[in-house]
Amino acid sequence: MRIEIVEGDITSRHVDAIVNAANSSLLGGGGVDGAIHRAAGPELLEACRELRKTELPDGLSVGSAVATPGFRLPAQWVIHTVGPNRHAGQTDPALLASCFRQSLGVAKDLGARSLAFPAVSAGIYGWDAGEVASIAFDAVRRFDAENPDSGPELVEFVLFGQPTVDIFRDALEA
Repeated sequence: MRIEIVEGDITSRHVDAIVNAANSSLLGGGGVDGAIHRAAGPELLEACRELRKTELPDGLSVGSAVATPGFRLPAQWVIHTVGPNRHAGQTDPALLASCFRQSLGVAKDLGARSLAFPAVSAGIYGWDAGEVASIAFDAVRRFDAENPDSGPELVEFVLFGQPTVDIFRDALEA
């Protein structure tokens, strides 16, 4: 598995799947979540509403992941995951690692060969970007070791702003 760090807009990535740092309602929000919903079009919200009516009446739990089509995005799928909110007392690194592992598992089940992640929980949810990077890279490497021939071949971390890119590059090299 190849890991790349990209500065840019995750909604414009030409990969099989992008990961949405969603909230548990799956009904859109701010930051990455809002940007993905805007770029994918109203069909994404309808697909999320359908998930809430059927499979996820109580919403998506922290650390879990679920997929929808990408609709108007270049990516075929959107994998929604709910990161832990440090401000709400969700400080267990295992919850954050689960976001990455579960998303990779969904990507594998979809047959996605390329996947783009944002810095899950590093924004408004209050996690330190360096800690997110370390947990993310560890989770990705562990997943690859456990699924050497069946997971995505390319995992991108698509980040906003050079400071976050530098933090992730330093963590990747550590």
